[in-house]
Amino acid sequence: MEITVTDNNSKEFFASELPLVLDFWATWCGPCRQIAPSLAELAEEYDGRVIVGKCNIEEAVDLTDEYGIMSVPTVLFIKNGAVVDKFVGSMSKAAIKEKFEKLL
Repeated sequence: MEITVTDNNSKEFFASELPLVLDFWATWCGPCRQIAPSLAELAEEYDGRVIVGKCNIEEAVDLTDEYGIMSVPTVLFIKNGAVVDKFVGSMSKAAIKEKFEKLL
């Protein structure tokens, strides 16, 4: 299940023992819409093992600034509070799944 991450609720997800995959996106972004179904499917597949968060850059300005997000989509892979991997732009579901596996 995907969750919406905002400036107000982000701390609870970063404090979790589960790894976090955080998708920074925007409504006007074509590549964001392209990877969204893959992320949603992986969120279901890895439910209980990985938190998948969606962060709208236009609504979570503080979080976007904190992570220096300059392009969307940017997907961060966070473990124990630290960014351990990321990608910018579009990527195949198989390639994204590999990153999920490395995160575990």
